Amino acid sequence: MRQRNALLSAVAGVLAAGLGLGQLTGLAGAAVAGPALSVDPVSGRHAISPDIYGMNFADEALARDLRLPVHRWGGNATTRYNFRNDTTNRASDWYFENIPNDNPDPSALPNGSETDRFVERDRATGTRTMLTLPLIGWVAKERARACGFSVAKYGAQRSTDPWAPDCGDGRKPDGTPITGNDPKDTGVEAGPQYVKDWITHLKGRYGAAADGGVKYYELDNEPDLWHATHRDVRPEGLGYDELRDRTYRYAAAVKEADPGAKTLGPVGWGLNSIFYSGLDQDTCNRTGCWGDPPDRAAHGGQDLGPWYLDQMKAYEDENGVRILDYFDNHLYPQQSGVSAADAGDAATQALRLRSTRQLWDPTYVDESWINQPVRMIPRMRELVDRHYPGTKIAMTEYSWGAYGHINGALAEADVLGVFGREKLDLAALWTAPKGTDPVAYAFRMYRNYDGKGGAFGETAVAATSTDQGKLAVYAAERSGDGALTLVVVNKTGEDLTSDIAIKGRTGVSTAQTYHYSAADLTAIQRAADQRVGANGYTGTFPADSISTVVIPEGGAEPTPTPDPSATPTATPTPSVTPTATPSATPTVDDTPTPKPAACTVTYTVAGQWQGGFQGGVKITNNGAAPVNGWKAGWAFTDGQKITQSWNGTHTQNGSAVTVTNASWNGTLAANGGSAEFGFLASLGGTANARPTAFTLNGSPCRTG
Repeated sequence: MRQRNALLSAVAGVLAAGLGLGQLTGLAGAAVAGPALSVDPVSGRHAISPDIYGMNFADEALARDLRLPVHRWGGNATTRYNFRNDTTNRASDWYFENIPNDNPDPSALPNGSETDRFVERDRATGTRTMLTLPLIGWVAKERARACGFSVAKYGAQRSTDPWAPDCGDGRKPDGTPITGNDPKDTGVEAGPQYVKDWITHLKGRYGAAADGGVKYYELDNEPDLWHATHRDVRPEGLGYDELRDRTYRYAAAVKEADPGAKTLGPVGWGLNSIFYSGLDQDTCNRTGCWGDPPDRAAHGGQDLGPWYLDQMKAYEDENGVRILDYFDNHLYPQQSGVSAADAGDAATQALRLRSTRQLWDPTYVDESWINQPVRMIPRMRELVDRHYPGTKIAMTEYSWGAYGHINGALAEADVLGVFGREKLDLAALWTAPKGTDPVAYAFRMYRNYDGKGGAFGETAVAATSTDQGKLAVYAAERSGDGALTLVVVNKTGEDLTSDIAIKGRTGVSTAQTYHYSAADLTAIQRAADQRVGANGYTGTFPADSISTVVIPEGGAEPTPTPDPSATPTATPTPSVTPTATPSATPTVDDTPTPKPAACTVTYTVAGQWQGGFQGGVKITNNGAAPVNGWKAGWAFTDGQKITQSWNGTHTQNGSAVTVTNASWNGTLAANGGSAEFGFLASLGGTANARPTAFTLNGSPCRTG
């Protein structure tokens, strides 16, 4: 039962008024005292990578809504994908079967494959693509269904596909694994040249990474589990040396095919992937040798993670080429029920919210078989700083589950805040939620809290709570308008009223507040504005909620309003009439002074290929009043024709192009507010001349 403490609320209101901390809203005796929060905009400053807000397999509408920065095409089924015949092998996820993807025109392959369409959806939403490459050395052999463990060929099995009963799970009826099967039942060998061919195909259609093409390539998916997930073609665990050698060959092929592309590896499945090779995991799972795993012992007793980074650095030192850009490991909470689809009981929900501490907290002992502090992000950062400086860190799969429940949303909001605070470089949720799921709203509180593109800031600043387990706070400064943005996560079932101290402010300003809570899982609610004084303010955060607070930059005391009852002081009239004196006739310059353009347009070409190109436009409002609803216009002179656009809606009549705002970016703030959109276009010729005249809502703009 929630506590009701009207006296405490009244006292808090009196204190707030007396200290200039702001006006309390929505209290009415319904809230209890919460932990004190403090923000220091000068301390702890560092850039927040936008790539931490990535996902796996998001639909286009959600990607557009969130302005999704990174989109990963990954998972077990991508390890053995063949781009030429558009067929995947589903591995142990589904009976080791080759299953062709639905394709509107198989005769056009490799053009129009699933991965081509994936890239094109990303380009339509302005999202960077990440594709998984087959370091395993096998891909699906043809565009036809096939079984890794055919019942007709290998005998009766423990389980078979209900829709394809000849495809078994690779285990005899007594559960023992079938051995000696032929990997060519489903596969064809694919070496580094296959990777080069695929990237060459992608570059031909979408340009190189530096020109707007595919930016990220995963060096396969969880190779330390191949002996389980892909045992029909790889029954033994992957050892230290083979992981290094495969990375050298395949990653070097990526850099040769597209030097601007970024690689991520070793893409391990979790914490154990930092300690043990796949060979040791395979061996010790069968023999219990965890205290002295033989593959690690054969490599000087060094854990796999630091050894792998040492090897990648050694390659660069010898060859002058960096073939690993991101140290990537997945993380799924191992606490019982935490990553499940269902929220679980009250104890599981409380455990889910506690377990986010494994991302950073050295005092948190993981409440699972791990039974030690995980501190995953600092651990990975320390490894790269010590063994391969300059390498970024990534977590391309993670999930705290319960996507359809407020508890999952609270955990996700906490996770995203930790990602930014702890300097993670890239992350991708496995897999994307539905747009109506509460977890999708957790992302919106950082990426689009107002439905108009309002976002959490890009520069993290120090923010602390006296009880992070009840009320977590994350803070960042936004570059566009200098606003201080806060995300506050109330992990309790009570409305909490807390003082928020903000260091270094002067004057008074008005903050906007948005809440997403258990009270309404279908929408983000705009709350009453808050008066923020020099010392901060006092706010109430609803039970089980995520709140985004936007505090304008600086703050100045309001200009005093004159007292209408006061008698004005009259200005004395001069008693002496001045004597006129002759003067020269002034010279009049009747040349009109040009008015500065009320807008600036910057036009860029991000990449060009045979027959097409990718363009981008930034429009800036230079006027003293905001622009509510914009329409940019220009004319092409070389027969260019826009085929797709994102962050705006285009129309084209002959050479004349018009792009109108999207639903979320229609307001251009006064004195420098801006919006950006992009497009793909075909070329009418080879010159691709840039437009020279632009308009905003019909008025001419200066070209930036």
